[in-house]
Amino acid sequence: MPSAVIPAMMASMEEIKVVVAHNDRATLRVGDVFLKIDADQTRTDVEVEAMAMAPIPTPEVLWRKPPALAVAAVPGTALGHLGEPSTASSAAWAAAGAAARMLHDAPLPPWPGQSIDELALRLDGECEWLVANGVLPVDLVTRNRQLAETALRPWTPVFIHGDLQVDHVFVDGDEVTGVVDWSEASQGDALFDVAILTLGHKEHLGDVVAGYGTDVDRDLIRAWWSLRCLTNVRWLAENGYGSPEDFPEVAVLRSRL
Repeated sequence: MPSAVIPAMMASMEEIKVVVAHNDRATLRVGDVFLKIDADQTRTDVEVEAMAMAPIPTPEVLWRKPPALAVAAVPGTALGHLGEPSTASSAAWAAAGAAARMLHDAPLPPWPGQSIDELALRLDGECEWLVANGVLPVDLVTRNRQLAETALRPWTPVFIHGDLQVDHVFVDGDEVTGVVDWSEASQGDALFDVAILTLGHKEHLGDVVAGYGTDVDRDLIRAWWSLRCLTNVRWLAENGYGSPEDFPEVAVLRSRL
């Protein structure tokens, strides 16, 4: 760890905050520094390289000493939070759409993303688990699975963030100031990023599409909503995020009936 960073971190020890912690990784905030600890250094490799390649604002990498990565906080506030109304302006949402389009127009990263077959296999496994364990009603899983399967079609790969949820997009007023958490970046379907950005915030889909600058197939966006939610419920339940009945993802699934 660079010696210049240590005093700054020690001076802010009383400000330590656990941002996220589960079996795979943990993120701590120490003043204006985020310390990310990951058991899989491949994800950290991806995060560092993706931030270097991305043509949109990203956090500054301060230092890296496996298994830890330190990045600077980005200015502004999160565009929103899943399960809560967003207070950001329509212009800020449009700016997020424009940032997504800029990323998607950039050169592809050299590593591939998940294939359609891999996504289909995961969807199958998660739906089977949800039904076998009585986590969600059969009709809820079946209907959303039918919708989700339409997203699994050939697409032209672009540079995607891979986890472009509203908590990862920071804005100041009507401008995007930073996009964080790039460990899932890869080649993938552009509509996946647009879907994750608008998940649980369908009222802002029009704003995002306007900023994105080209029309999109909104049925496919909705299909990705169902797929994302179906494949996230088990992970959330197994990592201590509470009862599935209270997950915003489950509320999204119910809204599709």
